[in-house]
Amino acid sequence: MVTERGLEVLRAIVQDYVATHEPVGSKSIVERHAFGVSAATIRNDMALLEDEDLIVAPHTSSGRVPTDKGYRLFVNHLAQVRPLSTGQRNAIETFLADPADLDDLMARTVRVLTQLTGQVALAQYPSFARASITHIELVALAPNRMLVVLVTDAGGVSQRIAPLPIDLDDADVAVLRAQLASLITGRAVSEATDRMQSVGQPDQTVTAPRLQPALITLAAVISEELAEFRQERLVMAGAATLARREQDFRGSIHPLLEAIEEQVTLLRLMSEMVTDEHGLATSIGTENAPFGLGEASIVASNYAAPGGTARVGVMGPTRMDYPSNLAAARAVARYLSRMLEEDGTTR
Repeated sequence: MVTERGLEVLRAIVQDYVATHEPVGSKSIVERHAFGVSAATIRNDMALLEDEDLIVAPHTSSGRVPTDKGYRLFVNHLAQVRPLSTGQRNAIETFLADPADLDDLMARTVRVLTQLTGQVALAQYPSFARASITHIELVALAPNRMLVVLVTDAGGVSQRIAPLPIDLDDADVAVLRAQLASLITGRAVSEATDRMQSVGQPDQTVTAPRLQPALITLAAVISEELAEFRQERLVMAGAATLARREQDFRGSIHPLLEAIEEQVTLLRLMSEMVTDEHGLATSIGTENAPFGLGEASIVASNYAAPGGTARVGVMGPTRMDYPSNLAAARAVARYLSRMLEEDGTTR
């Protein structure tokens, strides 16, 4: 069992190691923290922490550094998420103000988060998989080129230019628009996808047989765009910070770079992280080993999005400032939720 003072010693070791990058000894703890006991007493507390695998000596006769288990105990019970300064909050609000669209908002989100934390910033896109199609528009750009616009009730918007196999006039466009609208308007994205994939079958033919090739082409384009609505997506910023912090990783950073390149692993990891009652989640070091990221820690916060929740967070070495990074992720998530709710920012 670790005593209350032992836990406070662990807190001091984590905080000092993060701040100084150097192993922490009993003498420095006595000098920096008001424990009111001797260095010998602190050494005894540290020995108990080492027995519990919460700290370890990286070198003979050196100070101690936290283990992944020590960081986990610190995050779960000892870390106090510090509120951001007024300047930091103002920077987030200013940086995220007036985005052009959802892509712009998400790109700004990760840029401001990496600036606040100095870590790789990650943000899941909102999922529109449970949304319904509220509107489809066809805009003729040329007799054989069409702009297809899809809108969902969750604020998702898709625009795609489709080359057509035949030339169309305004009356033809109106017929096709009505036909496609009757098939997918008011339908969930998944059902609309099924309906588009069945176009061309006997029960899904256009009123004017001459337009059937154009209908099939447009249905294929719409089906691809609906698939995009259903896909999980991740946006990132700050990958260059890994190179600057390479000395903070015990091993190679190549698995992290590969995960950034492929994204699938990070999407799975972020989706499976368990949040606390405040919507905050942390996955530390060896906890990420099943994903090949045992050298890294990820902290994240839920944000409210149309159709559910998604996550925004940062990834970096296990030696990171967890309270500050959690606070930054939480603050950015709150502003992101507000932007999506108030502004109806679209895809």
